[in-house]
Amino acid sequence: MNIFVAKLDFKTTDQTLRALFEQFGTVESASIVCSRDNGKSRGYAFVEMTDDKEGMNAVKMLDGTTLDGREIVVQKNKQKAGMSNNPQTRR
Repeated sequence: MNIFVAKLDFKTTDQTLRALFEQFGTVESASIVCSRDNGKSRGYAFVEMTDDKEGMNAVKMLDGTTLDGREIVVQKNKQKAGMSNNPQTRR
């Protein structure tokens, strides 16, 4: 299950994010999106969990909680796999 996480503190790391979600099940990946220009966090991330049931539980339990001093938004990613958020790369 692919999960979207927003409103992250700019100092939150992939490891911190992974540890948070591992409380709910197996995490395949946890990746904070960074700017191409300066490599700094853009304040959102994607987490991939192997089990949909565990992923939905994580979404339910973590949405609106605080991580690194910021209230985070946690949602099931609605975008289909393989699609880009960048309209210039869509066909």
